Amino acid sequence: MRETSTPTTVRVPFGSLEGDYRARRAPIDAAIARVLSRGRFILGEEVAAFERALASRLGVARTVACASGTDAIALALSAAGAGPEDEVLLPANACVPVLAGVRLAGARPRFADVDPDSLTLGRDEADRALTPSVRFVLAVHLYGGLADTEGLRALAREKGLALVEDCAQSLGASAAGGETGSFGLAAAFSFYPTKNLGAYGDAGAVATNDEDLAGRVERLRQYGWSRRDVSETEGRNSRMDEIQAAILLAKLPFLDEDNARRRDIARRYDAGLAGLPVRLLRARSGSVPAPHLYPIRTGSRNELAAHLAASGIETAVHYPVPLHLQPAWSSLGHRRGDFPVSEDACDTVLSLPIYATLSDEQQDAVVSGVREFFQRPA
Repeated sequence: MRETSTPTTVRVPFGSLEGDYRARRAPIDAAIARVLSRGRFILGEEVAAFERALASRLGVARTVACASGTDAIALALSAAGAGPEDEVLLPANACVPVLAGVRLAGARPRFADVDPDSLTLGRDEADRALTPSVRFVLAVHLYGGLADTEGLRALAREKGLALVEDCAQSLGASAAGGETGSFGLAAAFSFYPTKNLGAYGDAGAVATNDEDLAGRVERLRQYGWSRRDVSETEGRNSRMDEIQAAILLAKLPFLDEDNARRRDIARRYDAGLAGLPVRLLRARSGSVPAPHLYPIRTGSRNELAAHLAASGIETAVHYPVPLHLQPAWSSLGHRRGDFPVSEDACDTVLSLPIYATLSDEQQDAVVSGVREFFQRPA
C-alpha cells in the first residue's frame, strides 16, 4: 500500500501557546506588571486571590495552590493520611505524573481497567480491582471527560474509601451535582501551560470542602510549617509563585468561553470524522466534558500520524505505555494482558489538535487529512 498526501497551505500545530497569549495579552501583561511592581513573588496576594477565585468557581470551601499537578495529587493524598501500607486505586491508562503523585505520597498503586467508550474509570472496573488494602480511589478525568463520579462516590461510601479526583485535564467539566473537583474528599488540579487553564510554568492546586485537610495541605506545601521556621510535620517546598497565580487569575474569567470553543471543535470533529474506521470517545451520560484532548483510536495510528505530518498537521500520542507496563514499576509484577482496554487504548490513541484558538480552516484541514488517509486507494 503506497501512501500519498495532498499538500496543504494550512499549517496546524498541535498547540498554540503563543496564540493563547495574544488572545489575552492585555490582562496577562497587566497581571505580570502588578506582581513586578509589588515586589513579592512567593505566596502573596495573587496566590490568595486565585485560591479564593478558584474555590468560588468550583463551589468548594477551599483551594490551596501548589507547585504542580503532580504535587497536588501527592499533597491531597498525604493530607488525607495515605501511607506505605495503603493502596490507591487508579486507572492503568492514565499518564505517568498521576502515578508519580501517588508514589510521592508514599502510597502503593493498585491499577484498574477502564470503560471502553469513555476510557475513564467506572464503578464496575473499580469494584473488580479492589483489595483490602485499598483506601483511596483516584478518579482521573482523562482527556477532559469525566470518570464515573456518581458510581465512584457510591462505591467509596459503601466501602469506606476516600475519593480523590484528578482534574488536571477537566477544569470546567461538569455532571449532575457540580463541576469536577467538587465530588470527592479532595481534588488535584494542574495548570501546566497546555491545560485548558494554563500558567506560564508549572502550577497546581488542591480543592476540598474539608477545612482541616486544607490546613494540612497548606502546612505540607511549605516544610510542614505551622508558623515560619516551625515544622509541625515533615513537608516539602511546593509553592505557587505570584506571577503564575496572577496569570491564572487573569485567564480564569475566560475559561468558560475557551471551553465552549473546545466543545464546538470536538462536535465538529465528531461530525467530520463520522463514518470513518476510527473510534471516537463517548462522554458519560449526563456529563458535560471540557475537552482537553481529542483522541481518536485506530490501528493505523503511526501511518495516520505520518500522513498528517507530511501535510503540516501535528498530532500527539497520549499515552503510549500504560502505567502497569512502565519500566520504573516493573517490580509490581504486571504483564501485558492484565488490563486489555487500557492496553488497546495506549496502542491505538492518536490526539488531534484542539485548543481555543484553533481556526475552522485549520480544523477543516485536519478533518480533510484524516478522511484522505482512510479514503486513499490501496
